[in-house]
Order: sequence, then structure tokens, then C-alpha cells
Amino acid sequence: MRTVGLSALLVGLAVCVLVSIAVGAKAIPLGTVVDALFNPDGSYNASVVWELRLPRTVLGIFVGAALGLAGALMQALTRNPIAEPGILGVNSGAAAAVVTAIFVFGMTGVDAYVWFAFVGAAIAAVLVYALGSRGRSGATPVRLALAGTAIAAVLQGFVYGITVLNEFVFDQIRFWQVGSLVGRDIEIFVRIWPFLIAGILLALTLGPALNAVALGEDLAAALGARVNRTRALVALAIVLLCGGATAAAGPIWFVGLIVPHLARTFTGPDQRWLLPYAAAIGAVLLTLADTAGRVITSGGELEVGIVTALIGAPVFIYLVRRRRMAQL
Repeated sequence: MRTVGLSALLVGLAVCVLVSIAVGAKAIPLGTVVDALFNPDGSYNASVVWELRLPRTVLGIFVGAALGLAGALMQALTRNPIAEPGILGVNSGAAAAVVTAIFVFGMTGVDAYVWFAFVGAAIAAVLVYALGSRGRSGATPVRLALAGTAIAAVLQGFVYGITVLNEFVFDQIRFWQVGSLVGRDIEIFVRIWPFLIAGILLALTLGPALNAVALGEDLAAALGARVNRTRALVALAIVLLCGGATAAAGPIWFVGLIVPHLARTFTGPDQRWLLPYAAAIGAVLLTLADTAGRVITSGGELEVGIVTALIGAPVFIYLVRRRRMAQL
């Protein structure tokens, strides 16, 4: 049944891709979309499909899958059902690096500061892990959560301070900080796809190890699991996934929080199945949210980060109130 469910999700994702490409300021019939994808003829519709909507949709798929996986990994690592990738300070690190790039070097385009965002996210995660692993007990879930919260608070204070005091930085970062796929061309995807692919593949291999760690550190060690190694690999995967996704699309909230819970309703706590389900559901959710943002308002569109917040908050409240949280 799990295989059938995952196959159904992938079919649904393919449908979402076609709808995402068809919907926009100028609606394109689905038949025309399919024809333009397989037989590009240089027409206006084919140009819109290949140059504008397909890159945006592909980026949305990978960003959604990355955030869904990162959320599942974070909840498994911390054994906290309301944990999300921001707990490692990844989003705050990326935002701080982007603010620095704009304020110090005057960079103004996403393609110019995408590398700063990724490096900032990675440095923040390394700092959190280094701080959380000090002491005899090592990098326990509680230590990592506390370290992430502290570093995120410091970085957010830096971001708010610079953006309030410098109008130029505020104008440049305000749209990126909301979380958006608008204006992201194929060059952005080319820059970040190796990191996203590496993070996705690494995450999908960690299911058996995470299942062992979920039994408890002592029992996991007795079964031969290398707990500290698993934590380090999970942290690396989170850096790759969230760093690449945040660098390309900005900080997008709630996807990493609610997707693992949605996946868990189909798979239970088995990480071997939960992780691929989380990737597929994350891709579907972000693609649908981006498409919905184009039709909610007339004459414009809502950024995908706003749509995910509008959808994610009530869905998460429903999950908390109506469903008993699965044990992690």
C-alpha cells in the first residue's frame, strides 16, 4: 500500500506540474502545455513555458522536496513533533548572509547573493552543532534545539537591525525574505541543484539509521548504530537541503513543519518510508501553493511564502487539535 501511495503522489505531482505551467497571467490550455513541452516550436506559448514557467515550477518541486525532507530529518533528530528546519538557524543564517552581501558589497540580484545565502546557512548550522555538542553528553536533541534558538535569535537581531537602519538593504531583501519563486530563472536552479540533489540523496539513505536512533541512544548503540555519525550526517543533509532551498527561494515557513505530519499519517514512524513521502508531499504542496498564489488575487499574485503560511497555520492547528501527534 505504501508503494501505491507513493506512486499516486508522484502522479499527482505530475498533474500539479502541468497545472502550474498552464496557470499564470496568461492561461495556457493543458494540451498546448504538453505540446510545447515535447514539441517546442519557438512560438510565444512555447517561450513562456520553457523560459518562464518551467524553470519556476522545477525550482518549486526541488525546494518543496528539500523543505519537506529537512523538516522530517529535523523532527527525527530532535524527537520534537513541532520542530522545523529553522531550529538549526539555517534560515536566519541565510538571511544574515544576504543582508551582509547587500550592505557590504552592494549586491542586488538573487543570482549575485545566492552563494552568500548558502554559505551563511551552512556556517549557522555548523555553529549550532559545535555549540550543541560541547560537554560530555555531546550533541543531544535538547542542546541542539537550545543552541539553534540562541543563534537564530542573534542572527535575526542582526538582520532586523541592518534592515531598519538601511533603506537600501530593506528594499533589496524584502521580497526575498518573504519567500518567493517569482523571477527565479534557470540560472538560479543551475547554481543550487547539486546541493539539493546531494542533500536529497543523503537524506533518503538515513532512514534505517534514524529508525535505530529512535529506539534510544543506548539501544541504538547496542544494535551497532553509530549515533554521533548519524547526527552529523543528518545535520549535513539539513544544511544542504535548507541552505540550497533558502538561498534560491528565501525563507519559506510551515512546509518543513506540517509535511512530516502529513507523511506520517500514511507511513507511521518508519523513516524508510516517511522520508520519500515527505519529499513527494513537500513538492506537491509547494507547487500547489505557488499556483494558488497566482489566482487568489486579480491583477497580481501572492508570494509562495505567504500562501504556505496561510495554508500551513490552520492545517497545523487542525493536526494538533484533531489528531494525536505520532510518537517520534
